Amino acid sequence: MPAARNGRDSTLFFAQALLPGGWARDVRIGVRGGTIAGVETGARPGPDDERHACAVPGLPNVHSHAFQRGMAGLAERRGPAGDSFWTWRDVMYRFVDRVTPEDLRAIAALAYVEMLESGFTRVGEFHYLHHDPSGRPYADRAIMGGAIAAAAADSGIGLTLLPVFYAHSGFGGAPPRADQRRFVDDLDGYARVLEGAARAVAALPDAVIGIAPHSLRAVSPDALAALDRVAADRPVHIHIAEQIREVTDCLAWSGQRPVAWLLDHVGVDGRWCLVHATHMTDAEAAAMARSGAVAGLCPITEANLGDGVFPARRFLDAGGRYGIGSDSNVLIDATEELRLLEYGQRLVHRGRNLLAADTGRSTGADIHAAAVDGGAAALGVTSGLAVGVAADIVSLDLRHPSLAGRAIDSVLDGLIFAAGRSGIDCVWRHGARVVSEGRHHAREQVVQDYVATMEKLTA
Repeated sequence: MPAARNGRDSTLFFAQALLPGGWARDVRIGVRGGTIAGVETGARPGPDDERHACAVPGLPNVHSHAFQRGMAGLAERRGPAGDSFWTWRDVMYRFVDRVTPEDLRAIAALAYVEMLESGFTRVGEFHYLHHDPSGRPYADRAIMGGAIAAAAADSGIGLTLLPVFYAHSGFGGAPPRADQRRFVDDLDGYARVLEGAARAVAALPDAVIGIAPHSLRAVSPDALAALDRVAADRPVHIHIAEQIREVTDCLAWSGQRPVAWLLDHVGVDGRWCLVHATHMTDAEAAAMARSGAVAGLCPITEANLGDGVFPARRFLDAGGRYGIGSDSNVLIDATEELRLLEYGQRLVHRGRNLLAADTGRSTGADIHAAAVDGGAAALGVTSGLAVGVAADIVSLDLRHPSLAGRAIDSVLDGLIFAAGRSGIDCVWRHGARVVSEGRHHAREQVVQDYVATMEKLTA
């Protein structure tokens, strides 16, 4: 294999590649300035082409809290009462109290390296750690967003930065808790955070800025309407209906369930990503699908926190779209997210191949395609191995025991349900090869910085 190239202009030859129209053989992909400039099928490799076996589009990661990578495994000790999302949240609040901008950069860089190694090429960073440990705004309102942007630059991952507006601790405008002080803003303060975030990502290639009202419990109806106006045509992401308690609290406050309230009171459309949306009625699932909003599903985190299982079959039967996210980053593995999405449905419905689109379809291919399409829409970009799209490409190792000898239309089944991330060979992001033989080029330094940071934070 040729040495990794630092530039973003190259020609890549793949024996097989998954194009928007399906699998093709002998594919030459020309990359100029980080963007796919040409796609030729049935081609012969040129003398200077990089040659690889099999290419698929990189996956978008629709929902990440990068700083939570630093507490992976720290909330797995049983408490004196029933453990739940809410007790986990208390552990998270204690962890985040000590994180500085430099710490955030080191933690996020490792999270992003791990994402790239597992096949994610863009991340939607749901960023709500805005203020210093006392709760006061930093003199530079962009300093924490800047740490996220720097981590994206360190790793090379594509970034859709989603600064979060967070104002209340519960429905009905309940005052924030003391341990939420690093997140909380009024609308004027949030406007400054948003402006700073735009400056922070300006040097990154194809970065996107979106809007993120944290949740219905943390944002008043008036503020939510104001944020929707500010968003204009940008992505809008919100946590919703993740927990049963959230549903019962919303009913007590408004007389409606969370998804129903949101759809009835805000102009939800294809700009929106409703993260989790775990607890919906059939009517809510159908209405959400009709709205065009993308469901942001995070199966590993939802399982880790005991959230529940998304009603995927009802949602998809109504024409819904979804993307995949790593959320708490307790384990970062794009293939495991996809596998657990299908397995969750199998456990609930006691069947198999439940997310394949039709008889005879590849379950792995259909899940992957849905996650690429819905994830890109949620993050404000275009996806796929096509002219004019960012060269975000994942190559697979067809010598892997779980991929060898497979028919091409079964390769993604082998990857998702058997090989996992060990079947990934190289990853290109915006035309630059950042992963070779499954390992990120900056891994050693990034891990060294992360370990030093964690030793300090847990001392």
